[in-house]
Amino acid sequence: MQSIFHCKTNKTSFPGNLHLVLVLRPTGLLSSTPSPSSSTDLGFRFSQDDFLLKMPVVMLRSVGDLLRYIDENHLASDFTAKVEYCQSDWVLLRSSIETFAVTVKEIAQLLQGFGSELSETELPDEANAIEFLLHSHTHRYRQMKDDIRGVLKEGRLLLSNLETVKAAKREVEEEREIQADMETVQRLLAQLRDMEEAFDGFFEKHHLKLQQYLQLLHYESSFQQMDEVLEWLSAQEKEIASVGTTVVQTEQLLKDLDSLDKRAQEEMTRAQVVILHGHQLAANHHYALALIIQRCNELRHHCDVISTAIRTKRASLTRTRDLLRRLEEALRWCDEGAYLLASQMVDKFQTKEGAQEALQYLSNHQERAPCVLKNSQDTLSLEFEAVLTPQLQSQITMVKEKLISVQCMIRNREQCLKKLADVQVRPIQLVAPRPEPDQTLLRCKSPLFSPKHGVDFNVLNSKFSFDLLPGKRAARRNYSPRKIEVMHDYQGNRSCLYGPNPETDSEAEDNPEQVTRHIMKELIATERIYVDELLSVLLGYRAEMEDPSMSYLLPSALHSQKDVLFGNMPEIYQFHSRIFLQDLQGCLETPERVGACFLQRKDKFHVYECYCQNKPCSELLWRQCSDSPFFQECQKKLDHKLGLDSYLLKPIQRLTKYQLLLKELLKHCVEEQYRCELQEALDSMLELLKSVNDSMHQIAITGYPGDISQLGRIILQGSFSVWISHKRAAVRMKELARFKPMQRHLFLYEHALLFCKRRDEDSHDSFYSFKSCLRMSAVAITETVKGDVKKFEICNSGREVVYIVQAPTVEVKVAWLNEIQKILANPQKLQSDESSSLSLPDNLLSD
Repeated sequence: MQSIFHCKTNKTSFPGNLHLVLVLRPTGLLSSTPSPSSSTDLGFRFSQDDFLLKMPVVMLRSVGDLLRYIDENHLASDFTAKVEYCQSDWVLLRSSIETFAVTVKEIAQLLQGFGSELSETELPDEANAIEFLLHSHTHRYRQMKDDIRGVLKEGRLLLSNLETVKAAKREVEEEREIQADMETVQRLLAQLRDMEEAFDGFFEKHHLKLQQYLQLLHYESSFQQMDEVLEWLSAQEKEIASVGTTVVQTEQLLKDLDSLDKRAQEEMTRAQVVILHGHQLAANHHYALALIIQRCNELRHHCDVISTAIRTKRASLTRTRDLLRRLEEALRWCDEGAYLLASQMVDKFQTKEGAQEALQYLSNHQERAPCVLKNSQDTLSLEFEAVLTPQLQSQITMVKEKLISVQCMIRNREQCLKKLADVQVRPIQLVAPRPEPDQTLLRCKSPLFSPKHGVDFNVLNSKFSFDLLPGKRAARRNYSPRKIEVMHDYQGNRSCLYGPNPETDSEAEDNPEQVTRHIMKELIATERIYVDELLSVLLGYRAEMEDPSMSYLLPSALHSQKDVLFGNMPEIYQFHSRIFLQDLQGCLETPERVGACFLQRKDKFHVYECYCQNKPCSELLWRQCSDSPFFQECQKKLDHKLGLDSYLLKPIQRLTKYQLLLKELLKHCVEEQYRCELQEALDSMLELLKSVNDSMHQIAITGYPGDISQLGRIILQGSFSVWISHKRAAVRMKELARFKPMQRHLFLYEHALLFCKRRDEDSHDSFYSFKSCLRMSAVAITETVKGDVKKFEICNSGREVVYIVQAPTVEVKVAWLNEIQKILANPQKLQSDESSSLSLPDNLLSD
């Protein structure tokens, strides 16, 4: 089939607006009837230029038919005309132009689709996903750029070929047609370059948006991390108290605050870097400019708040430490003053020279009075008003009261010394607070509860250092009317109970009211000292065991052992500081009422039983760990002259002092009502000492096969000489031949009587080895034994075994018989004993 394309266009070029297409073909292939109205849409729409190729096609059967439409001068030689024309070259040229146009259109569609995809892409919230998008979009952009460059290269090559063809044409018409084709190709190339430039701008904006979004995600992550750190610093700052209660605690708080400040400075430096990064993003015209500026302001405000809070808290703690140091200085001055008064021996300043020397010591001490004395309490409160808490206000009040009390004591002593310096006064005779006991009691006495010798600090190295004071009957029977000045320990030194009186002995005896007032003042003053000492131990040692900064000094044996080392000392401190001290202070003006005070709190004093029972375990633990640097460091911080073991003895020492003070008050009390109360209070304290003493012996019983707590309350305990007698026929010769008694320690309980043997070891520790026991419901007694008034018999109801017991004194024998008879006279207890599941061993006495 032959065909010819003839263009009749306004622009005289192809492709353009074609008006007619003539097709010449052999006869018989197609219908001879032309279809001038038929047309085919081969066009495409690209950008703003439209190429609409609507071609009317006319089918021709011969050249003659063709000449009806085209002049023969316009036909090529193939159609028997004269025009030189190569159809293949023409078709190739037109095909190249059409292919280039289609390629440009496809590139435009690809660019449009890629742009739509970029604009519709949802941005994820994760940085990794954003980075992946940046990488993939950039990769596709580079591929598109390569495709555009390839099409541009193709267009430039086509244009070059058209220029070559144009140069070969000789006719004006042909040159004009080639020029039109070149303009078409140039126009397509220009459109392609415009598209490339527009696409580059769009992708650059899109790429910048993705980068800024990624920067925002990274910045937001840095902000969140920094904000969490600053929140943690703020919480840590709030946990540190702004006011301490002691100098040691306040200094520790300052150390904690300094450590926190150092950490805060490091973190706030990092926060400044984050803020600077935000400013750099803002300077680069980031699209989230407002959010970034807001984050920078939040970080800066948070840093300022933390810095201000730390600075304010440091100032508060520093002021608190200054106040507490002043109060400590005042307390130290009071302690030194009390120590000075206590160390002035009465017999030495009875002379004029001694009195003058003592006056000089007191004058020197007064000159070293702390500045707290020079300011009133209100002035001190105003000076430290910013840091004052109710607890600190209470401490200030307490210190002022103590200062006034010590100053009063010093002034009283100075008045007395001035009189002694002017007038020669006979020395005051120092005697023991009670008459010496019977010599038979000295063998079983321990110095621990001796009011004459105070408390030996090493006596608790032995398990059994507790023995009772003389009983109430002996105390009343041996009552001496002579004036007694009871001595007491103050930080290891001895002093008069109520100091030297300005009056002579006869004047004091004539004024018992003034004497009792002095005794009461001394009782309150020593009670305050006792409370302060307990508090110093609990804060300076017990609390330090829980301080993480001191844990490296704490020996492994002490971990979780503070309750063993200190026992129930916190409970004792709470009782004395919150209850008993206030009770005593209320009796300052009416000393005779102190008996009722002791009776009202009688049950509370039983906390000492638990403390004393724990003391052997505490002593053992102390001996294991006493060389630890932990205790040395604590003692150094507290500035204590004595070790912890001495302060652990304070509760026991204090317990033994009350009965001495009560005796002195009873001695000078004249009203019968108050004498009865004081006597009852004295009896209760002596009973408490006895109970503590008994319980201390009880915990050392070894070898008992049952639960000793089932035996009931311990009533009496003591050492006796014991013989055993069997009424049965079969008796060992060893028992019959025993003339020398066995030494046994008897424990009388509500439900049983235990026989034990005391054993002393080389380590000075002693214990009681269990030997035998008798059920009280099956016990019978014989009060007299021929030949010795101190002997009595104890046997079971069948008298199969009889124990002959010899007491050290008749009084002890009578006391034991009375208590045993009380138990036997109570049938309800005996019946409950019989009906109970109490199981008692039935051992025989033996060495």
